[in-house]
Amino acid sequence: MSPDPDILPRPPQRTERGTELAPSATTTIEASGARIGVVIPCYRVAPQIEKVIRGIPAWVEAIIVVDDASPDDSAARVTALNHPRVTLLRHPQNQGVGGAMQTGFAEALKRGLDVVVKMDGDDQMDASYLRALVEPLVDGRADVTKCNRYSSLRSLGEMPVVRMIGNAGLTFLVKMASGYWNIFDPANGFVAVRTRVLERFDVQRLPKRYFFESGFLIELGIQRAVVLDVPMTAKYGEEHSSLKPHRVLIEFPPKLLYGFMRRLFWRYFVHDFSAVSVFVLTGFPLLVFGLAFGIYEYAWFYTRGEYASAGVVMLAAMPIILGVQLLLQAIVLDIAAVPKTPLTTAIRREDGTGKAR
Repeated sequence: MSPDPDILPRPPQRTERGTELAPSATTTIEASGARIGVVIPCYRVAPQIEKVIRGIPAWVEAIIVVDDASPDDSAARVTALNHPRVTLLRHPQNQGVGGAMQTGFAEALKRGLDVVVKMDGDDQMDASYLRALVEPLVDGRADVTKCNRYSSLRSLGEMPVVRMIGNAGLTFLVKMASGYWNIFDPANGFVAVRTRVLERFDVQRLPKRYFFESGFLIELGIQRAVVLDVPMTAKYGEEHSSLKPHRVLIEFPPKLLYGFMRRLFWRYFVHDFSAVSVFVLTGFPLLVFGLAFGIYEYAWFYTRGEYASAGVVMLAAMPIILGVQLLLQAIVLDIAAVPKTPLTTAIRREDGTGKAR
């Protein structure tokens, strides 16, 4: 059941320049000395990009803007700001949001940042939620945090109907592929991650286009990183998404199936061997045999105008029943095995070494 919208934590108030004013804002991030960066993929966001950059709070050390060969004057507007924290990186050719994040992640790792946040340049992601995203990572409670637009009925009411329906269907498939059954909004791109987690896999192998968020979650699932939901309210302006519904329907399911198979292989047959492994190894062959045998026998008897005997029917039905039961049990155990122990620890730099502990 969704929590009542009236009791959701309200984001801190901030000035136009991003300085937080809420008295409840803690000093966890500042006291830890954590080095925080924000990566902003930039494509056709000229009307919003300046406002987005100005709204980022002062405790963010680096703002990495990646101009993904945008045909408008987004890059020129970023340059004109002459913002001391902003680094503008430019792609000669468009590589998609994933390609921009590859470049941004690589820059964050090069700079030795502790936490990097992905924040779109279209002003749909409220910068006042940055602290709520970053603090669990600094405290060592999670490896990755993602904003959740489904946290209240009010937020759902503000979401366009087509987008809400599409996200609902996509959510289940991404949960199955990534193994993060506890995440309610896996398609949300407002995400923060510890750079130590990024070091565990090759960021250049992440998907380059719109499959980036889903592919990123699948890689995190293989690594067993802890992902935490952060409630938020989405902002929908006059901007239009360039992601077409037919592209999602055609391109995403095969990629999610491949991602699911990869996670299953690495999680239950390489990194570990558990009851899930046994159930899959027995349940899947039984299901395939029962279906194949049943279809063959049905076709054989149908062409001859005869009825199959009870023994033949049971010989096809029993493997199907057992196979489905074993695979359902594997799914139940997979849901219960959502990662709960973070790969990283709390960030503390006060020891004078300049390195996060």
